[in-house]
Amino acid sequence: MKPADGSTVIGKSVVIRGELSGSEDLYIDGDVEGTITLPESRLTIGPNARVRADIGVRDVIIFGHLTGNVQATGRVDLRQSALVKGDILAGRLSIEESAVLTGRVELKVTAEAPKPSATPAVVPAPAEANAPLFTQPKA
Repeated sequence: MKPADGSTVIGKSVVIRGELSGSEDLYIDGDVEGTITLPESRLTIGPNARVRADIGVRDVIIFGHLTGNVQATGRVDLRQSALVKGDILAGRLSIEESAVLTGRVELKVTAEAPKPSATPAVVPAPAEANAPLFTQPKA
């Protein structure tokens, strides 16, 4: 697994305890404990990673071990080697075969989806009973 170009990388031998925040994509393959906040960015948890943190991100791809809750405004991808213990609140969720998830999942409506309006929709007048549903153009 190779990090995406332009991502900040936390390698296998790195151990971080505390609060991690930023505004760029992050690839973690080490040991992180605390909180991770990347509201406008993608987080990738690599196959060697051991993360014990609550996460607030736009998107997250998980290959390794995560213990903690995930809040994502976009997508959460659990790849086949993922082991997640915690709750997930996201716009979209993808789980590959063999990935393990222990916790609750709540998928929320994203801002892109139309929201039901409080005003009733205009109902078109009923069509004539004998009017055809479609007409064929004349040659």
